[in-house]
Amino acid sequence: MTHPQKVRTPAASPSAAVRKAAPKPIDAATLDASWDRRLSRGLVSPDRSVDLHGLGLQGAYTLLDQTLDRAVAAGDRVVLLVTGKPPPRESERPHARGAIRAAVGDWLAASRHGDRIAAVRGAHPRHGGNGAIYIILRRAR
Repeated sequence: MTHPQKVRTPAASPSAAVRKAAPKPIDAATLDASWDRRLSRGLVSPDRSVDLHGLGLQGAYTLLDQTLDRAVAAGDRVVLLVTGKPPPRESERPHARGAIRAAVGDWLAASRHGDRIAAVRGAHPRHGGNGAIYIILRRAR
């Protein structure tokens, strides 16, 4: 009686499979301690700001892209992006608000300016607090 033979396939080596690295989330980018300290204390003044209130997703994306274009061309370092405050957590009813704020992280990560963005941080209350974020741009080299 013949027994079926088990065919062993060689384990795929990491070098055999070409893996594309997932894009690094911009939120994970770090700044040096002095930048983070100055941002958290509200000591940094934005070079440029953009308010996305009252816009639809496409309009907000277009305005954000144009603003980043201008900021990069002008050599700005800090862009203040005002998105509006998220709805309270304890709220029970569904909200149509917050779609732009939810999309901003993905927009920035996939942006044609993504390589120029050093970090994204929450804004100081003086600049909008929970309703705004700072986009820190890298210096041109």
